[in-house]
Amino acid sequence: MARVIVVGSGVAGLLTAVRASRRHEVLLLTKGVLGDGSTRHAQGGVAVALAPSDSAVAHAADTLRAGAGLGDPAAVTVLCEEGPDAVAALTALGVAFDRDGDGLALGREAAHSTRRIVHAGGDSTGREIVRALTAAVRRGPVRVREHTALVDLVVVDGSVAGVRVRAPDGARVLMADAVVIATGGAGRLYPHTTNPPGATGDGTAAAYREGAELADLEFYQFHPTALAVPGTPLVSEAVRGEGAVLRDEHGERFMLGVHPDAELAPRDVVARGIARAMAAQGGRPVVLDATALGAELVAARFPGVTAICASAGFDLAREPVPVTPAAHYWMGGVRTDASGRTSIPGLLAVGECARTGVHGANRLASNSLLEGAVFAVRAAAALDEVEPARARTERAAGAIAAPLAAPSASASASATTDAPAPLREELQRVLWRHVGLERDAAGLEAALTRIDALAEAANDSPSTARALEDRNLLLLGRLIAEAALAREESRGAHHRTDHPAPDPAQARSRVVTRQEALA
Repeated sequence: MARVIVVGSGVAGLLTAVRASRRHEVLLLTKGVLGDGSTRHAQGGVAVALAPSDSAVAHAADTLRAGAGLGDPAAVTVLCEEGPDAVAALTALGVAFDRDGDGLALGREAAHSTRRIVHAGGDSTGREIVRALTAAVRRGPVRVREHTALVDLVVVDGSVAGVRVRAPDGARVLMADAVVIATGGAGRLYPHTTNPPGATGDGTAAAYREGAELADLEFYQFHPTALAVPGTPLVSEAVRGEGAVLRDEHGERFMLGVHPDAELAPRDVVARGIARAMAAQGGRPVVLDATALGAELVAARFPGVTAICASAGFDLAREPVPVTPAAHYWMGGVRTDASGRTSIPGLLAVGECARTGVHGANRLASNSLLEGAVFAVRAAAALDEVEPARARTERAAGAIAAPLAAPSASASASATTDAPAPLREELQRVLWRHVGLERDAAGLEAALTRIDALAEAANDSPSTARALEDRNLLLLGRLIAEAALAREESRGAHHRTDHPAPDPAQARSRVVTRQEALA
């Protein structure tokens, strides 16, 4: 029995913890409360080939097509072939997917060739998955520490030996035979994002600092339709999948002239189409028009989105609602194999913080929850190969330097309720302007210069939760900008106005490590 620490409590972290606890001693750490993270906010569903007319081969073809030549065919095959078993595993743990007669109800989303999106509560799939998995964690032997933020990994003799964390009662080191990071993305790099406040890339940054390989960092997906109100809550792609259309302020369906699939084109195409339509009308939002769907269908299929719109004063079923693109999902992350193993022995990564190769340059809609579930099951199985190394971790405990300073009286493990600090606001403005939907060399170089200035002004020894998060965001913002500058082409979610076409010679992933940066 190995001692395993899982960091993060979205679908990837929760399912890994539940499966691993069957054979190992598991401690689950979460920066907020159990179940916090992006999964809870996921609306659309889980893409999986279940219909008699569908197949894993067709699902894989759609996934690779969306990935714009950068998807790993072997990883995509794993994702699509093992998808049905992953959905069955979630169902067995109590996830109540919506049904249509004797089978699961299947929705349609952009760039899918058929209906294959299983969902729950209409458009509350993520919330239902979190409900069921947190209940499973609490029923089982998994130990949980809430309000406990990852600070850094502990690496001894080239292998992971534990984690440094910050909790309300102080900073400490927790030892383990293996660590699984499932800390999600870094949407808080941008001022407009569908991600929750805690999405600051903590696991990805910590892995990089210890020398782990990262890949595909330039590919950040912007969801086309976030409600254009403070907080930019997500308006699910499934709304367009059911027939809603995008219109400019003159009522014209502008996507008809952008792509043959119009509103159901790949996300990067739709997001840029919206951005350009907004620019043509002085930056004002476009609208998503679902009125033709009928009030009954909208209420039954999209109760969550309907409530979100209503809270902002809009009636989704009876009037077009204003939408805008927002940072949504990072295709890049910590490079792993098909079982979540990273380049550092003893360190695994699952979910959005991992770069498995399944998304390539642009994630296919609803493949994110699927990836989290499929690779969580595989990572839990890979942990069976971990040999307990208590002697090594005990030596490591004695060799570790003094812990971080205790948090201030007002600090907590997560700073998600604080107002954004000026440093973070400036970083977000820089990235939105120069490292967002469209990029060019001059803007990327300007971004790097400004990020360096911000980093120099930042505290070298952060002692608050927000300062620790800002350290991670500054690091990751620079890495994204560097990767975007290096890729002199346009591909998937990465669009260079000074290199607007894809370059076949650049149809490969770019891997980066801290050692390379220091060389």
